Amino acid sequence: MHPNDIDPSALPWSPEAEAAVLGSLMLNADAWDMVGDILEPHHFFDRRHSRIFAAITRLVLASKPADVVSVWTDLEHAGEAEDMTVAFVNELAAVPYSLANARRYAEVVAERALMRGLIEASAEVREIAMEPGLAVADRLDKAQGTLQALAINRSRQVPVHVGDMAAALCDRIQDLHEGRIEPGTRTGIPSIDKRLNGGWRPGKLIILAARPAIGKSSLAMQLCINLAERGQGAAFLSQEMPTADLMDRVGCNVGRILLDNVVTGNLRDCEWPRLTDAVNRMRTLPLYLDDQPALTLADIQAKARALVRQSGIKLLVLDYIQLCGSRKTADKRHHQIEEISRGLKTLAKQLGITILALSQLGREVEKRPGGKPQLSDLKESGAIEEDADVVIFLSLSHIADMGGKVIEADFAKNRQGRVGSVALAFDGGFQSWTDSGEPLSRSGAARPRGAPVPTYDPDF
Repeated sequence: MHPNDIDPSALPWSPEAEAAVLGSLMLNADAWDMVGDILEPHHFFDRRHSRIFAAITRLVLASKPADVVSVWTDLEHAGEAEDMTVAFVNELAAVPYSLANARRYAEVVAERALMRGLIEASAEVREIAMEPGLAVADRLDKAQGTLQALAINRSRQVPVHVGDMAAALCDRIQDLHEGRIEPGTRTGIPSIDKRLNGGWRPGKLIILAARPAIGKSSLAMQLCINLAERGQGAAFLSQEMPTADLMDRVGCNVGRILLDNVVTGNLRDCEWPRLTDAVNRMRTLPLYLDDQPALTLADIQAKARALVRQSGIKLLVLDYIQLCGSRKTADKRHHQIEEISRGLKTLAKQLGITILALSQLGREVEKRPGGKPQLSDLKESGAIEEDADVVIFLSLSHIADMGGKVIEADFAKNRQGRVGSVALAFDGGFQSWTDSGEPLSRSGAARPRGAPVPTYDPDF
């Protein structure tokens, strides 16, 4: 229902501000630069004003005059001159408005439009709440979508000359050089920091992808623990493992206790004191776990906003993107994944955090000679590689001399630095990740069956 279908006295609008905007535009086309980024035709309450603004917009964007005669001619040509006369249009331009105040006139029009939108949205939300046969989660999604649709851009970002920013660039480089600021938040693994030119950066979407059982979830948890141990918040949204399993991994990593012993409860004598120390350390870690399955984009957004607001997290891990659900069940799966991928990138920018989203790879990578993943192997949607700032592929390089795994982390896409591979050491017993002391295997051959398994000193 359009606002004009309701008693005008019941809705907020300013006829003076609407007339002032239109009059300023028809008197001086330069006023468009002050209001064009704020207003759209639907922001005008009076339908005649809305059509006049649309005509002015067409003329200005076509680099044509937008005076009274030109506007009237355009209205007639578009068939939008009903219930108006040229005298009515001329009256808008006849009152002497201040060009300097055109911006403020436009802000008033936009504010009133938002207020009217809130009134209409509140009625729609009430109808959604009362609609029979609708699941609670669906009601919430529809209500949130109704309110989010009201967002209007009331700020103007003016392009800045590089000369005005040159001094700030020099100061930032000097601060980086002298160590007063860091280029990013360190991940705790130096080779990854080097590839990312300093570590995590706000507003970035990073994809960590691998075939099953390579260890991407374990690496993501290690990165969360590293960040939390430096006093900065991290959250791990697991759709695959329950929190009890996640806590097993966190406990063995923090306490240096063998995972098998944690799972079975058969701790060695030397591990009990480590467990006590690990529990005490975990009490102070700003690390948050969530195991809700089939997360929708709305679920992820709600959790992320709450975690940023309440706990100030800097890193959000999503494990993994192909397990996410969607309310748009009629859409094809790759369209659903595309919506989630682009939503994650937008969310990272809005909240100023890093989002590390895990992803599966298709089976084609196993058929390829050498088994090296490519961006096209990202499962179910090409949008993942398009939206990501960084894409990291994990694959087994070889089994180390001591029995641990050497994992190749291939930075296949990297807007933060150079592409290329680094060698990581994965100790599955303790679920820990560090830089590898061994280079990557050029042949890619894994250790043959019967190779020695890692042995652990019982007093370690």
